[in-house]
Amino acid sequence: MTTAKIRIQRDDDATLTAAADGFAAAWKTGQQQDHTFSFSSPEQLFTVLTPKRWTLIETLQRLGPSTYRALSSELGRDVKRVHEDTVTLIEWGFVVVNGDGRIHVPYDLINADFDLRSVA
Repeated sequence: MTTAKIRIQRDDDATLTAAADGFAAAWKTGQQQDHTFSFSSPEQLFTVLTPKRWTLIETLQRLGPSTYRALSSELGRDVKRVHEDTVTLIEWGFVVVNGDGRIHVPYDLINADFDLRSVA
């Protein structure tokens, strides 16, 4: 099962360290590691993963590899807008294009886990 994790991490050094550790673990074991999407703030997270984009990801997970037109039809949205949202998700790595040009989500599970803490 391929898993992606979403987290908010304000510390750039910690983000780089975690990425390097994941790479080292994959190198040593030869096994794919979970992918982690790190955002610097809730604002950045919600700018990338808007409600419509989240629905797009969920729909694409259910459909499997699809064309933009078929995905647009399933979502009941304009194909141009779906294409724009998908391009953003491709840039971030939430969606990929396979060899025959179909788009899909390469993760079986996407886990979002973050804490909001008060400043003491």
